[in-house]
Amino acid sequence: MAHNVIAVYPGTFDPMTLGHEDVVRRATQLFDRVIVAVAAGHHKKAMFTLQERIEMARVVAQPYPQVEVESFSGLLRDFVVARGGKAMVRGLRAVTDFDYEFQLAGMNRSLMPEVETVFLTPSDKYQFISSTFVREIAMLGGEVDKFVSPAVQQKLVEKVRSLGRE
Repeated sequence: MAHNVIAVYPGTFDPMTLGHEDVVRRATQLFDRVIVAVAAGHHKKAMFTLQERIEMARVVAQPYPQVEVESFSGLLRDFVVARGGKAMVRGLRAVTDFDYEFQLAGMNRSLMPEVETVFLTPSDKYQFISSTFVREIAMLGGEVDKFVSPAVQQKLVEKVRSLGRE
């Protein structure tokens, strides 16, 4: 049994949902260290700044001492290899995620054959949650407390207010 196995859980986390949190929790049961890698987000227009997304992820990760939160830009492969990652964790919600994730895992395997992609499914009650839905509901003034932690909900309320959309 390998010891001190490092897993990287990459994402935009804009914002971090209870589904993401559940995947982090599950990953801590499998790996010695989990690095939540917050993508600088070159291709997606983020609601939250990189710093805000890192801060939210750190609050969510607080109960798990073996979890670190870092940002990355550029190729994920370079980040994973530099950190000594042996696994990449990806959350799968539904069959709709699978096709994209399967292709991504194949690409990542050719870029970093020494790193395994591990798919974790969140608890049933979080399967339908996506950051996109959470952002849209918040922007329209809806309740998001069932989808995000209290700290993230607070940040969402502040962000929507600052954007003048209440």
